Amino acid sequence: MTVAYPRKLNNAIGAREILAQVVRDREAHLITLNRYRFNEQRSCKDLTNLIESLNGKDAKLTRDLSRHVADEARHAMWLTDLLVDLGADVGTPPGSSYIEEFERLLDAEAYDPNSNLDDFLISSLAAINVTEKRGCEYFSAHIHALKQAPQTQENAAIRETIERIFPEEAAHVRWGTRLLAEMADKSPEHRRKVETARRRYTAIEQAAYEAGMDFTLGAELRRVNKLLAISETMPLAQRAQYVLERLPQSILAPDLQKTRIDVAQRAWKRDPQAFVERLIPMFFQGLNRDNIPVHKDKRKENLSA
Repeated sequence: MTVAYPRKLNNAIGAREILAQVVRDREAHLITLNRYRFNEQRSCKDLTNLIESLNGKDAKLTRDLSRHVADEARHAMWLTDLLVDLGADVGTPPGSSYIEEFERLLDAEAYDPNSNLDDFLISSLAAINVTEKRGCEYFSAHIHALKQAPQTQENAAIRETIERIFPEEAAHVRWGTRLLAEMADKSPEHRRKVETARRRYTAIEQAAYEAGMDFTLGAELRRVNKLLAISETMPLAQRAQYVLERLPQSILAPDLQKTRIDVAQRAWKRDPQAFVERLIPMFFQGLNRDNIPVHKDKRKENLSA
């Protein structure tokens, strides 16, 4: 069975490169930690919704998910304690929300636990698995960056907290991978559905990840490009409706405009000269990215922190 791993930002910048820069800037570092906190806290809500959707149809999975909720709540608590001790903000993080963009791109109506439980489980497990992998990638990169950074008391406290969370997140990935493999072993049809779900949710996760990181010129077109790529993992009859329902928000992207304003205001307040010399050129460099052209059918051929 294919194993999918998170891809780099624009296929060029990896988590280690990003976190190496983040840990050098205290404001960006604290915002990143607050995003971790927000994501862990929000996942408790999403996992609880999944448990309620199951409504007792799979007792063993319900037990596993309940333990998963407990883990995520504990992680959110540790991160909240850390941020409060550091005097940092614990409100909603600025910029585009990775989780909200991920949920916007989901095709939630495609799977109904009351009509086909196995399809619902495959979809849910694939979605959880791919987001947990991204979390593990970032926690691992964050620990690596902190090992290279000055060994201050603050950095030591941050590293200790992330090192407590990381093993449990890695266990979540192994759990999801194992359950998906068990589903795939049920029949050739189940295997096909698992592989399709992996491709779909990998594409959705990558789109959500890049949406939260990319605020440069042309980002709207890149979002549309990703939307078309996601639709290609769906049956032909579902593609047009999926794209049309999400196209207006992808093009208008109110969260993106808000992120641009927030980044510009914070950059100007911090260093007006750097704003002119670095941020403005970086913003216009977005037009030169290779993935702006409209997505081609393969059959035919937070810097925001």
